[in-house]
Amino acid sequence: MAQPLHPAHRLSDNSPTAGGMPSVLLWAGAAIGGLAVIGALALWFHYGSQVFFEMIRTGFAACF
Repeated sequence: MAQPLHPAHRLSDNSPTAGGMPSVLLWAGAAIGGLAVIGALALWFHYGSQVFFEMIRTGFAACF
């Protein structure tokens, strides 16, 4: 008779680092997103909205 591919009872990992990697990735992504927003605001305040939108438009035109 064929056996199931996975056991009926999942094994639990009780180590101190169990589930830590997704949390680290989530915090790293949030930090990178926050830096991107801060950088965009810095460019906005330094160059003004006209030049900021020109740079965004040029970037999209280069990509597409």
